[in-house]
Amino acid sequence: MTATARKLVIVESPAKARTIAGYLGSGFDVEASVGHIRDLAQPSELPAEMKKGPYKKFAIDVENGFDPYYVVDADKKKKVTELKKLLKDADELYLATDEDREGEAIAWHLLEVLKPKVPVKRMVFHEITREAIQRALAEPRDLDTRLVDAQETRRLLDRLYGYEVSPVLWRKVRQGLSAGRVQSVATRMVVDRERERMAFRAAEYWDVKGSFTGGRGATAGTTFGARLVAVDGAKVATGKDFRDDATLKNQKTLHLDEATATGLVSALEGADVTVSSVEEKPYTRRPAAPFTTSTLQQEASRKLRMNSRAAMRTAQTLYENGYITYMRTDSVALSGQAIDAARRQATELYGADFIPQKPRFYASKSKGAQEAHEAIRPAGDSFRTPAQVSGALSGDEFRLYELIWKRTVASQMADAKGSTASVRLQGTASDGRVAEFAASGTVITFRGFLAAYEEGRDVERYSDGENASGKDARLPDLQTGDGVATDALVAEGHETSPPPRYTEASLVKALEERGIGRPSTYAATISVITDRGYVLRRGQALVPSWVAFSVIRLLEEHFPKLIDYDFTAEMESDLDRIAAGEADRVDWLAGFYFGRDGAEGLQNLVEDLGEIDAREINSITIADGITLRVGRYGPYLEGTPSEEGGQARRASVPDDIAPDELTAQKAEELFAASADDGRELGVDPATGHTIIAKNGRFGPYVTEVLPEPEAPAKGKKKPAKPKPRTGSLFKDMDLATVDLEAALKLLSLPRVVGKDPESGDEITAQNGRYGPYLKKGTDSRSLTSEDQIFDITLDEALEIYSQPKRGRGATAAKPLKELGEDPSSGKPVVVKDGRFGPYVTDGTTNATLRAADSVETIAADRAYELLAEKRAKGPAKKKAPARKPAAKKAPAKKAATKKS
Repeated sequence: MTATARKLVIVESPAKARTIAGYLGSGFDVEASVGHIRDLAQPSELPAEMKKGPYKKFAIDVENGFDPYYVVDADKKKKVTELKKLLKDADELYLATDEDREGEAIAWHLLEVLKPKVPVKRMVFHEITREAIQRALAEPRDLDTRLVDAQETRRLLDRLYGYEVSPVLWRKVRQGLSAGRVQSVATRMVVDRERERMAFRAAEYWDVKGSFTGGRGATAGTTFGARLVAVDGAKVATGKDFRDDATLKNQKTLHLDEATATGLVSALEGADVTVSSVEEKPYTRRPAAPFTTSTLQQEASRKLRMNSRAAMRTAQTLYENGYITYMRTDSVALSGQAIDAARRQATELYGADFIPQKPRFYASKSKGAQEAHEAIRPAGDSFRTPAQVSGALSGDEFRLYELIWKRTVASQMADAKGSTASVRLQGTASDGRVAEFAASGTVITFRGFLAAYEEGRDVERYSDGENASGKDARLPDLQTGDGVATDALVAEGHETSPPPRYTEASLVKALEERGIGRPSTYAATISVITDRGYVLRRGQALVPSWVAFSVIRLLEEHFPKLIDYDFTAEMESDLDRIAAGEADRVDWLAGFYFGRDGAEGLQNLVEDLGEIDAREINSITIADGITLRVGRYGPYLEGTPSEEGGQARRASVPDDIAPDELTAQKAEELFAASADDGRELGVDPATGHTIIAKNGRFGPYVTEVLPEPEAPAKGKKKPAKPKPRTGSLFKDMDLATVDLEAALKLLSLPRVVGKDPESGDEITAQNGRYGPYLKKGTDSRSLTSEDQIFDITLDEALEIYSQPKRGRGATAAKPLKELGEDPSSGKPVVVKDGRFGPYVTDGTTNATLRAADSVETIAADRAYELLAEKRAKGPAKKKAPARKPAAKKAPAKKAATKKS
């Protein structure tokens, strides 16, 4: 070994590499693998001689120990070459990937590919601070092959599940769909909730609210509210007393209608009302435990309106830059140093009274808590306050750090204290009925942890109906027998509410409560089901698409076990047992795929499917004689003919109508709109064709009515039916007012602006999927408004073409944001707006912003990371016209030293 030999440290991300490099000496090279460097091969990536062997279907030999065949990702070959080069000059290799299963697997794959001949050490830490890195360096451990086994089992399981089930969806529902162990169950949960909403029938009920004045001593004359809770001892029904079919859960409950409620108000006019009971209880509320991955996602959604993917992306940036501890964890425990830091900071900020005498210790409620061994908290043995990091963090990063800091400090603070008073009032109506009203209020006398943080809550279907006064509402001093004055009584009508749709926060919570999947994968799961079009967002609510209904129905009828909630949770527990060394991965996979003890395996489920009626699977009954069908081009309604012997009625279903909103009445409206042949605008003088304006699936448009073609001569082939010209209305046009002149202009598009005097190419102006644009040959340039399509002159068009081209046809514009100098290229990095969305660039490398990134909140480190990932992939390569068969390669095996 040469005197210049160095120590090589490999982590996953460039940002993590930069932070760690600052804590290590000059004798270390810290490099990023940029995530996984290899994965299971796609069937097309298999060597020619393996495409007909046992690996051909899954890149897994299911007959011989479920042996996987891995390949280095095409965009990671350059990175692997770089790492091997650095390894040649190293005398030690430190694998410093994350300490969870995924990180352990990345480390194992690095070992398998790099094949180091120098000592290898596994370096783990759950926060990136100088002290933590130095401790990890001094206390390395061996690779944990049990964690690798668990991750590999999960990966093989997902490949088997997806490759066996997804093709069934392609054949019976639609091409491009996918099934997955967790994603399909999550989709089922959203679909099941929508089914509940579709089956829901609203019940109308009435109640009576009153305003009363009373009190003793200093509280005399206090006005407070109360609600009618009983009449002649019978409980008055509220929303939560009804089933979803509009019937009462308990027939002894009194269901007030409008007449009864208003009659009671009249009968109580002038009645004496007295206090029948007073009850006061101490109120105590304890702080929530520090954040786990799941609770962080839930609170980020509730408080910051941040989706799961954005929350995890931001948390990862904070972790990699040394601001918080590792963000993938099921643990709620804090280290002794962290507890001391939280108590110390709470004392400094709020006073000694706000700290309990003894530290608080929290135990995990998750059955399989197995990731990092500490909750998510601010990094370090002493915490930086939000004010101390405000200069370095901004946007989402600052908001999420502040949330984590508040939750951590509050978790070690004293209980909130107060009292809850409940009062019952009684009055006798003129017809002899006894009406009972209730009021309650909670008064906080000591805020305790609430001074720092209060946990958010998901929207509840029904709040506590008796709490007419509410929290922090102070009732007057009342005693049994006291009279109160009735200021007003009002009868109010209500309707029961359908079950609330899932939000990201409530879906994450429900998945965790059922033990389905891992919190660390929830962000990816929700991203998949939304990206695939199974679930759509409506504000914070998650709404299933009609395609999701078809997919879930097929799975329920033909693969019921695979989307059973309990079975999926049991699989997760089994994977935990493999990680703990309590189960063998090969034995478990064999049971799942081939079956065991009379239980069918996945292979038999797929082979014994029988005939699946695709039309039936893609049909949902809306009402008698009305069926929704999921078609190739989207959902549409089919109804019985309006006249005997007529054709079935059909109508497209707009994307903005949620499944529970598609009632029989709404369906009839869509049929009526579809049957409308459009509003006749006049006749095109050039063609003699009638021009109409009508609504379509993709919005309002104008079109021409073509005459029916003449029937061909006998024996002649019927000619193709000509297509009418169509033109979508501009955004500022209205279907009800658009006239013939405007319609003819729309139908005349594309408009010829003129010819380029230099090239002779024709320049046209037209409207497209991404808005108005100019076209000259293959060169397109965006226009700023639809009006320009008709107004732009040749000189103005030539001026646009004289400007530098940016992206795919857009004109040059000022950067949206400047982010400083890239540490790798030394060039200034800016955010620009491209045809396919915003991207970061240093002038040489461009990287599109991910879904979780935004122009407003992207930080410099995140931009540098995106550019580094893009550079690691290298330039896109054109596919060669032909290629030689790949050299033979033995299937990748795990090291012999690996324990089973």
